[in-house]
Amino acid sequence: MRGAYCWPQSAIAGERVAVCFGPNPGKVSVEIARQGLEPITVLTQHNLESPQQLLPDNVSVKGVDWTPCLEFEIEQDWASGFYLVSVTDHDQRVSEAFFVVRSQQQLDAMLVLSTSTWAAYNHWGGPSFYMGSAHSSLCRPLPKGFLRKDDPMIHRIGQFMDWDDETQEELNRQRYSPWCMAAGWANQEILFVQWAESQGLKLAYAISEDLDRDPDLLSGYPLYLSVGHDEYWSSTMRDQVEGFVEAGGNAAFFSGNTAFWQARFEEDRRTLVSYKTNLQADPHYDAHSAPGLSTMWSDPLVGRPESEMTGVSFTYGGYAHMNNAPKGSGGYQVWDPDHWAFDSLDVSVGSGVGEKDITVAYECDGCPLEFVDGIPQAVESKAPRGFKVLATAPAHLWETQEAPPMPEGYIGELNWVAERLGGEDTEVVRAQYAQGHAVMGSFMKGKGEVFTTGCTDWAYGLKQPDVSRITRNVIDRFMKRDK
Repeated sequence: MRGAYCWPQSAIAGERVAVCFGPNPGKVSVEIARQGLEPITVLTQHNLESPQQLLPDNVSVKGVDWTPCLEFEIEQDWASGFYLVSVTDHDQRVSEAFFVVRSQQQLDAMLVLSTSTWAAYNHWGGPSFYMGSAHSSLCRPLPKGFLRKDDPMIHRIGQFMDWDDETQEELNRQRYSPWCMAAGWANQEILFVQWAESQGLKLAYAISEDLDRDPDLLSGYPLYLSVGHDEYWSSTMRDQVEGFVEAGGNAAFFSGNTAFWQARFEEDRRTLVSYKTNLQADPHYDAHSAPGLSTMWSDPLVGRPESEMTGVSFTYGGYAHMNNAPKGSGGYQVWDPDHWAFDSLDVSVGSGVGEKDITVAYECDGCPLEFVDGIPQAVESKAPRGFKVLATAPAHLWETQEAPPMPEGYIGELNWVAERLGGEDTEVVRAQYAQGHAVMGSFMKGKGEVFTTGCTDWAYGLKQPDVSRITRNVIDRFMKRDK
């Protein structure tokens, strides 16, 4: 087992970043390239000495404290963005790491990468949150496939059911982590960034830890962006984004399963913690009220549903275009064609958008719906005031036995939601949450405005003119609202 990581994972011009590789010693080469429409190499070093590194038993919890093989300073002309670090050893095997360069000047919008979710799925050297651990060290490598894949459009969960034997064999040869379709830069986020750059947009980059650490991160920006699978949020992250919107900022969630779990950063933000369904193991547990409990934000003990921020929740959504989940059309059905999000599109009630490239797939967020004259609307008591349902697609939360093979102890989200929100895990209660939807919607929040796709896989649809147009409509409106 070998790997590389950078520390810190976010920096500005003039600050230093270390590249660490291990555990075996030897000569290595390092290449650093900003990722976007085209990779831009900013630094290459050869014949670097990497020493023997210690690999403790509890890597996933405590991380590693390796001696760097390279330290460098962020140059003034390195644009804000995601930088892929490739470390090649003497056997020509490549390990990948990353860091983000933050902007010191205001750009068009602030994109915060979902690095807390990457950490939750990280199983390098030890179990992830999905293998029984409640702690994930950020000071360690990420598994293969999280940061680079040859073709993100093919190696995605939304295509898994359609892989032929040849595709399956090729992906097996790549030796990607089986979890790399669920989290990491090399899924939705890189595709969104490539689309944004093709549109001439200049994005400022940050990571989850920045949103937790820096109270001024969003200051002066008209627009906050969440993209892809943005599942784990600390209370400070939520405070930042909700306060930003209340004060007049705008938030676009081109993401799904967004802020489903509360998490905490500990050890000076070197560790992410979430006990999820193991409630009583969390030191914050209290049987009557536990706002800091690291479980579902919508749990009654926490009392702060994520729908207050995004308008929607995974508890009323579920999975789409996966086994034991609705396959659907691959897109959304439009219900409010006159809404500004559909400007310049020829759509009417019932029209489909985003169908060609399977835009609605993997994890979806929704809200309880009621039909008025055949048109779905949000149940007012279960959604933010003024929330508008723009389009929907079918989704379904899994019962435990419906999920693909999972580690021992897995509890299906449908069972957990029924127990925690419905009061008991029974067939009758499960039926109340079983038929969910991906819900595209918008609402005003304080002085600001929020748009959500209610789906993780929106970025996979950006090659389609209708998905691209909706995305551009949202960004253009939100960039101008404060002017």
